[in-house]
Amino acid sequence: MKILINANIYTLNPHQPHAEAIVIDKNRVITVGKTDDILREFNMPSSVEDLQGKTILPGLTDAHIHLEYYALALQKIDCETRSRAECLAKVAARATETPKGEWILGHGWNQNEWPKGFGDAELLDTVAPDHPVYLTAKSLHAGWANTLALKRGNVTADTPDPKDGALQRREDGSPTGILFETAMQLVSHVVPATTQAQSEAAIRDAQPVLWAMGVTGVHDFDGRRCFISLQNLQQRGELGLRVIKSIPLSDLDDAIGVGLRTGFGNDYLRIGNVKAFADGALGPHTAAMFAPYEDDPSNTGILMLEREEIIEHGQKAAQNGLGMVIHAIGDRANHEVIEAYTHLRTFEAKHALPHYRHRIEHVQLLHPNDFGKLAAQQIIASMQPVHATSDITAANAFWGNRSKYAYAWRSLLDMGTAMAFGSDAPVDSPNPFWGLHAALTRRRGDGSPGQDGWYPEQRITRLEALQGYTTGAAFAAGMETRLGQLAPGYLADLIILDADYFRVDAMTVRDLLPSRTMVDGSWVFSA
Repeated sequence: MKILINANIYTLNPHQPHAEAIVIDKNRVITVGKTDDILREFNMPSSVEDLQGKTILPGLTDAHIHLEYYALALQKIDCETRSRAECLAKVAARATETPKGEWILGHGWNQNEWPKGFGDAELLDTVAPDHPVYLTAKSLHAGWANTLALKRGNVTADTPDPKDGALQRREDGSPTGILFETAMQLVSHVVPATTQAQSEAAIRDAQPVLWAMGVTGVHDFDGRRCFISLQNLQQRGELGLRVIKSIPLSDLDDAIGVGLRTGFGNDYLRIGNVKAFADGALGPHTAAMFAPYEDDPSNTGILMLEREEIIEHGQKAAQNGLGMVIHAIGDRANHEVIEAYTHLRTFEAKHALPHYRHRIEHVQLLHPNDFGKLAAQQIIASMQPVHATSDITAANAFWGNRSKYAYAWRSLLDMGTAMAFGSDAPVDSPNPFWGLHAALTRRRGDGSPGQDGWYPEQRITRLEALQGYTTGAAFAAGMETRLGQLAPGYLADLIILDADYFRVDAMTVRDLLPSRTMVDGSWVFSA
């Protein structure tokens, strides 16, 4: 038993929002209350720890992460640099320590933040002529390959653009080395595949990194290999995160065939919803829009799923016990998904099916007419606050005045929308305190774009932001009766902060980190 006293506990339990002490037995919270009352009821001095006023919060959940991809990215070149030249310098350095002919991999570049914009294959050739090089963009919706990598993928001027993808080309039709959306697979499929053992080791090694940020649970959006790794880690007692595992749409028939259903599993590894993509992303101009991009009057992005297709997939999933979760960033893509979900709600009612907790991932830009529809249809908005501050430059340039309808947490909450927060790591850092800071201030770490933040009317309160990573994420997972709060009977996942999240200056929230992290009643991290 663990008895933590003289603490500043924010329980997230609306019936008892604050406490001074908490009692944990095995993996559950037994009770919370005043220190004196707890000590009178539990006379167990050897189990007592005095926290001397430190703050306790429930463990934080990242409601959108690519866990395996993030874990593997920790081993790649970090291309999230201030300039293209810095990225190229890192590639050059890796080339000196990599045997000729072996792949050099990196992640995180963002041409919108680089003064000189996109790179090309020839630039990579100059720093790594003897290695195939493949670098994924921060958005995960574009890739940058050198000539040798293109050659290994058999990508030439004669290669047609694949469905839902495109090759960036020179005037003569030859590929520049920049690949958008499904065209990325032309190169990624020839990169040596990660082995199962490598996947498991990477995820296991990434767990302490996440614990050190206060992350105790994740909703994962990677594929089959990641799912197998998670099962193997759990069987060996090495899984130390609570994972909600989505099912890729491409595996829907297989999931139905073996009878997998949303909610199946245990408190460590549990089946989530079926994941589909309605469009691309803002940065590469592939998010599906009603009106063209401000800097590209002929481009309205790529709509990957029409409304009727979403309805067809959703009905099949619902009839077989599975909810849906759909990536949608542009206003047109979000509209199509909302309209499809509205139809799906009618279908569920007609056939006496469960009221599934369908989600839209990102919900970055909405048409003004669509704001109230998420709450009306009980669609969960799974959003990433840190995206708003990362995307300020791109959104202003590509969406213009439409940006006032982007990352609109305040408007959605005011309309009663259920919300869960995450990071989309490795697109952005999984550090939830960066997301909390963004939600409160709508400012970057350097304070830009100013004291009030970017479209400050969409800022939310500290409690609302924290709920996105706790009770909101638990609700989206169907685990709100045992996760996301520090209340009797709830799972003992918590973090300890030396500072008070609710009292420190909002700009310093970004710098908070836990001094200790507990998962399932055991301390897994201590600074």
